[in-house]
Amino acid sequence: MDSGQGKRIIVVGAGIVGASLAYHLARRGAQVTVVEAEEIASGVTGRSFAWINTSHPEPDPIAPLRRAAIEEYRRLETQVPDLQIRWTGALSYGVTSGDAPPANRVTRSQILDLEPNLKNPPQSAGFAAQEGALDAVAASHALIAGAEAHGANILTQTRVLGFVTQAERVTAVETTQGTLHADVVVLAAGTATAKLTELLGAPLPINASPAISIRYTAPPNLVHTLISSPDMEVRQSADGALLAAEDYLDDTAENQPAAIARRTAQAIQNALHGAESLEPEWACIGLRPMPADGVPVIGYLPDVGGVYVCAMHPGVVLAAVVGRLVSEEIVGGKVDGELGPFRPGRFFQAYV
Repeated sequence: MDSGQGKRIIVVGAGIVGASLAYHLARRGAQVTVVEAEEIASGVTGRSFAWINTSHPEPDPIAPLRRAAIEEYRRLETQVPDLQIRWTGALSYGVTSGDAPPANRVTRSQILDLEPNLKNPPQSAGFAAQEGALDAVAASHALIAGAEAHGANILTQTRVLGFVTQAERVTAVETTQGTLHADVVVLAAGTATAKLTELLGAPLPINASPAISIRYTAPPNLVHTLISSPDMEVRQSADGALLAAEDYLDDTAENQPAAIARRTAQAIQNALHGAESLEPEWACIGLRPMPADGVPVIGYLPDVGGVYVCAMHPGVVLAAVVGRLVSEEIVGGKVDGELGPFRPGRFFQAYV
């Protein structure tokens, strides 16, 4: 464990990425303050399907980080036992036109062993036994509690109003609770990160990418793994709720979250025995932070000293590994080659 040199670090944002950063930084001995405009995990983290998936059917710029994700979460489980990860495995079929070769292929009879409630199982599917999902809200709270145990200070309902700079370096953050001095400010505020970088005169093109999350009351043991198919993307949580993820289409009445929840329920009922009593609890839109080129933004801002940015999708998948790597860079001064492709400088002409 590092000494942290007593660095004063402000983490802006208490979603799962900010929570992981706070935990890893505090554990290395930094003086961490988390500043959150609302409550812990109140943004897109609370609306995440939270699938920890390492497989990806298309060319994947984050493949090395994605491959490290499960190992990092396994490590975190030994340190933070309240993460509530369910390593159920993920069953995927017919999701892409080519149905890319899976890490492990299972037959129809094996599919029924895994998911006996499927009405029309395919002849074969991919089963990633090592994958799983977590309760992203509970995980964020657990990581924040872990950060607090290492001395971190958590300020919720606290908005960032601006920054104090000296000699082109940020030295403090102006908030609704006063001025907070810092050696490093880490921006992990999801879609709000773009506005914060605008305040610094170094705007980053981070867009809001909408997706729909749905939670249903459901019979127990309806779904045993995580199922990803053309008809549905569903998993069952530890408390028995059925969670589903859907693409955002548009803002017309027929594509509002409640309407999509009804259509998705019908699709699930058509696909699964025992799903007749499915009832929506809630359906909502989550706004994922999506850099303009689709690649995470991780690193120090150019021309603005003392500001480190962490903006990415998929945040849940990457939270554990990014938390560790970024803490090593900020606290130890290490430049990590794995993070090289993700630096903010690529968006600024002088650095292209």
